[in-house]
Amino acid sequence: MSILALIVSGLIIGVIAKLLMPGRDPGGFIITILLGIAGMFLGGYIGRALGLYKPGEAAGWIVSILGAFVLLALYHLIVRRRA
Repeated sequence: MSILALIVSGLIIGVIAKLLMPGRDPGGFIITILLGIAGMFLGGYIGRALGLYKPGEAAGWIVSILGAFVLLALYHLIVRRRA
């Protein structure tokens, strides 16, 4: 996957995860992209390790969004503890 495709996919996945997460979000545009990219890797790794899907299947997007959602929830916990 090229760097540009990785950034665009990360942005899309991060935005979807932010839309699903209730409440105010302290992160900005860059945090959205980074959480989306990390969610892609986390969800993709776990999904393929469990044998839920193969690379290139549509289920990868769903698992990537779930991974980004989990990372966003952890980010919310960390940021709230600092404030």
